[in-house]
Amino acid sequence: MTESSDTSTTDSIHDGKGTYDVVLLVEQALTPVDAQQVRSLHAEIEDEVVYHVLLPLEDAAARVEASVGTLGAGDLMAAPALAMNDVDIEALRRECEESSSADLQQTLKVLAAAGGTAHGKVTSEPPVDALAAMVTSVDAREAIILTRPHVVAEFFHVDWTSRARRKLGVPVLHLIEHENFDEQASGQGEGVSGL
Repeated sequence: MTESSDTSTTDSIHDGKGTYDVVLLVEQALTPVDAQQVRSLHAEIEDEVVYHVLLPLEDAAARVEASVGTLGAGDLMAAPALAMNDVDIEALRRECEESSSADLQQTLKVLAAAGGTAHGKVTSEPPVDALAAMVTSVDAREAIILTRPHVVAEFFHVDWTSRARRKLGVPVLHLIEHENFDEQASGQGEGVSGL
């Protein structure tokens, strides 16, 4: 009986052959500091590290709901019915698409400036589903989720990271955007522990 060859020796990430694919799920454009932090995570890898960025399309309907939701109940009772016809949903949708596309281009630009190879797309799929599909599609080695702090969602484990960890078979790292590693570790930043 012959023993099968060990794939860990033929698939080394330190031989300069092949790619090390990482899927990034981001909520907003990365800053140069964010991009440097992400790149620093892969500094020791000799294979080409390729970042596949997913940025969820901002939902125009959610923006309308959020703005309506900011009105107090008393205001709604006293005010005439809000005419949804006055809201140009199509123009708002176009604005959301343009904003998301600009955020994606900014993210790709700062990753490239940090020395990374990056591709990306704006997605209208549920974020964790899009992440899972991309991880499978590119046979990613890991996934990184960069978000703003979401105290309530994280507390109840319904945030993107918790859901992705349950769904994916690769390591998932959650970083807080616009905070360096020291701020995240010390709780001095704006993240969950810094509130």
